[in-house]
Amino acid sequence: MKSACRASVSHHDAVVRELREDPELAFEYLKATLEEEDEVALRLGLRRLVQAYGAAEVAGKAGLRRENLYRALSPGGNPTLKTLTSILRALGLRLSVERIQSDAQAGC
Repeated sequence: MKSACRASVSHHDAVVRELREDPELAFEYLKATLEEEDEVALRLGLRRLVQAYGAAEVAGKAGLRRENLYRALSPGGNPTLKTLTSILRALGLRLSVERIQSDAQAGC
């Protein structure tokens, strides 16, 4: 017999829900994935944000077909810079560059 209520929620679903409910958390979450300098983590982070904000809506704002959006953010995906910036823009974000502060500069 199936229970009417699920006793627990998957980690992925809980993260997506929290990202949907808190835009500042979503921003910090994606920023943290970028700091890991790991393509897989970045695609997973973006995929979770896309799910939180609705894939159809994000794809439309990014000028992509939903299938292409999913393909670009799949584990084997390799989005172009244009695709990446389009997705970020659709999420209200953009890439930026900042100087890495070395230990010698930190003391100045």
